[in-house]
Amino acid sequence: MNFPPLATGAIPALLSETGAFQSVRVPTTIPTLIPYDLIVPFWSDGASKSRWIAVPDAPVQFSPTSEWRFAAGTVFVKEFDLALDETNPSVKRRLETRFLVCDSNGGVYGVTYKWRPDGSDADLLTTSVTEQITIRTSSGTRTQSWYYPSREDCLTCHTTNAGGVLGVKARQLNRDLTYRPGVTANQLVAWNHAGLFGPGIADADLLRAPRLAAANDASRSVEDRARSFLDANCAQCHRPGGTVVPFDTRYETPLQAQGLIEVPPLLNEGIDHARLVAPHDIWRSILFMRVNTVDTFKMPPLARMTVDTNSVELLRKWILSMPGPPVLDPPRISPPGGEFTGTVRVTLSSNEPGAIIHYTLDGSQPATSDPVYTAPFELAESKVVRARAFKPGFTRSIPAQQVYQVAPASGERP
Repeated sequence: MNFPPLATGAIPALLSETGAFQSVRVPTTIPTLIPYDLIVPFWSDGASKSRWIAVPDAPVQFSPTSEWRFAAGTVFVKEFDLALDETNPSVKRRLETRFLVCDSNGGVYGVTYKWRPDGSDADLLTTSVTEQITIRTSSGTRTQSWYYPSREDCLTCHTTNAGGVLGVKARQLNRDLTYRPGVTANQLVAWNHAGLFGPGIADADLLRAPRLAAANDASRSVEDRARSFLDANCAQCHRPGGTVVPFDTRYETPLQAQGLIEVPPLLNEGIDHARLVAPHDIWRSILFMRVNTVDTFKMPPLARMTVDTNSVELLRKWILSMPGPPVLDPPRISPPGGEFTGTVRVTLSSNEPGAIIHYTLDGSQPATSDPVYTAPFELAESKVVRARAFKPGFTRSIPAQQVYQVAPASGERP
């Protein structure tokens, strides 16, 4: 393919000039591109992905548990297609094709090509781009943001500490793949027979390599499936020598050594007794909170604009499967906070029968010494309402909060 040995070289301006495809209008890859697939793919806002690898005349340095090493000139290709019609998921739009190149200095560099609306070709991006894409739904349309990464973005996750190449490893590829109709084989065995690993590796040894658990694989435990998600989506950064937060989400690290369970987080987000993972308590599990949001503190911080609801539900089941006392959900406060004129009538409620709600109006943390909620109350001035549920035998809830800005009604004196 037509990529320079270093990122400083001349990179083709068009996808059609990369040499990866015999045709781009009806995408047809060159014969030397080998398709592959992962057991647990990185979440990419619901897009489907096709993957290929081109390997130079040098063996891949295989490991059954840790990262593989690839020779300079190895190229990984990944195409992203997004369904545009929720009522007919087969209607897709080709969004981008990314390349990850193993360079001559032992590192990697990445480039992104954004497909043109007519599908005639894709253009090299020199910076990141965000596009608003219209998705048809059963009741109309919705808009989804799609983020095309810059070359600098690629290196945020594809770090030297993580081996540069992220998904291509034994625990992700130890699965069957249909290469063409009627021809299905284990990927590791197929790569071995193709000579990609060099001599001396037995097929039986490859098949014994650990493998991740797909989220829908009911034959594997909830813990295995949750830890597999964390490996695929978090372990590029959360490993020894990675971020300032010292926990390790690599699947090869035993759970008890990962530094996740009952470990205080670096940032507690204002939650009492917060933990990275709080057993049987999703409300105090900061890891769960950051995966289940698109706010600025979301994790992973790049390459996603939506929540992976299936994986969030998997993490929920895993955390709730851990031993611990039942935990009260935070009370509901209605109406939602905002601006009001005259007065606003506030109602508090809990979904746990017999739970007692204590509340404050000054933004302080509610305690059992604060007023007990018994009936809706009216606010005639601006207040910060915080509420917490209590019940014997249960872990108290985290506080719920709404901010009400109440202005005098017309004609009233301020």
